[in-house]
Amino acid sequence: MKREPIVHIDEAAIAAQEKFADIVREHPDRPRTYHIVTFGCQMNSHDSETLAGTLHHMGLRQAEDRAQADLVLFNTCCIRDNAERKALGNITWLKEVKKRRPGMLIGICGCMMQQQGMAETVLKKYPFVDLAFGTGSLYRLPEYLYRLVDEKRRVIDVSREESTLAEGLRTLRDSPFKAYINIMYGCNNFCSYCIVPYVRGRERSRRADDILREAELLVEDGVKEITLLGQNVNSYGNDTGEMSFPELLRRLDATGIERLRFMTSHPKDLSEGLIEAYAGLKSLAPHLHLPIQSGSDRVLAAMNRGYTVEEYLKKARALRAARPDIGLTTDLIVAFPGETEQDFEQTLALVSEMRYDSAFTFIYSKRAGTRAAQMTGEVDKAVATERIERLIALQEGITQEVLASLKGHTMGILVEGVSTRRESQLTGKCGRNISVNFSGGDEGLVGRIVPVIITGAGSNTLRGEYAKEQHT
Repeated sequence: MKREPIVHIDEAAIAAQEKFADIVREHPDRPRTYHIVTFGCQMNSHDSETLAGTLHHMGLRQAEDRAQADLVLFNTCCIRDNAERKALGNITWLKEVKKRRPGMLIGICGCMMQQQGMAETVLKKYPFVDLAFGTGSLYRLPEYLYRLVDEKRRVIDVSREESTLAEGLRTLRDSPFKAYINIMYGCNNFCSYCIVPYVRGRERSRRADDILREAELLVEDGVKEITLLGQNVNSYGNDTGEMSFPELLRRLDATGIERLRFMTSHPKDLSEGLIEAYAGLKSLAPHLHLPIQSGSDRVLAAMNRGYTVEEYLKKARALRAARPDIGLTTDLIVAFPGETEQDFEQTLALVSEMRYDSAFTFIYSKRAGTRAAQMTGEVDKAVATERIERLIALQEGITQEVLASLKGHTMGILVEGVSTRRESQLTGKCGRNISVNFSGGDEGLVGRIVPVIITGAGSNTLRGEYAKEQHT
């Protein structure tokens, strides 16, 4: 894929969108309510917060029921075939709703729209869809909505603007005390099963000053936890030479943020500097999502992952030595083309050795346009199902043992609200990103990080008691 130069959207272009927003806000035919349906990863979730912030600025208000909204936006994912089929099924369902409410506007954005040929598919097969645009042109939503309400014409614009970086867009956060910050976009790794480089483009890092300014404003606004986002955050700054990822973490730690997280980290680029950051930075949460994908070197090579199992294990051991309380999670793909029973057993052995807190497990999903889609050696569906069931059973047992081992530990919990299971308890996440339900506190603790003594464990959550005497 040809590498396009990074284009920072200038103030004039953003100002032009502000003018469109002003027109839409006063337009008599504009939609009054919106509903966003989000599929996929945290980056998509943050994009949806930006979409919501833009719509809110234009005078729209959120509708809880999509069937009653004037504008429904589907922010899509295409990383796995199931996500794409689910999105298209939801969109098709609204076709009948629109027959009853012909004024309803339906839009599609996100990764799915960046796939080659998808714009043509929408034009031909989904004539009831009014708006479609790609990931790189999210900032142009005011212009698109203007065209819809003023010019009364359908807008299908997938202009392959993956190289753009737009700063200063409004967001409407889902939480008052947790926030996302995108630090980079795209991916250069071209794992053979993955479509991300084709739909999100090549890696491009945001300017460090822009990231730090955004973080400082969030801290001033009372945010306690920031999650940094990127397809491979370890590569931050490689394209600009401005600042490395560990240095960015150190600068962010100095803003006064209480807790820092990030997603996702590629094992081949996990540096000694990042391991040192885990040992030395107070705000960096003791959790790392480190996708291994397979425990077989042969399969990893076919996946084009760029590391061996031993290299992965060496880095994991160094992390645990630097931060003994760290919790590691991972992604695992079962039944990659050509995977043998021996390959799979090596994955089971890797999981047994690593003892992850939890793992996201998937049966390989063929994605058109990737190298793996052309590979031979498809694994029989029944075999794939049997393997993933064995893997899940193994990991569930390990998770239970890991959670049980945390009994008696005191952990800092960012309190998110009242537990849905027990109204007398509060719930939140510990630094290891495990949900904890605890008693002894009241709703005045919501939005604060408080000490909780772990007293027990459920299937994938912890139980605890608020350590009030330790909270000063």
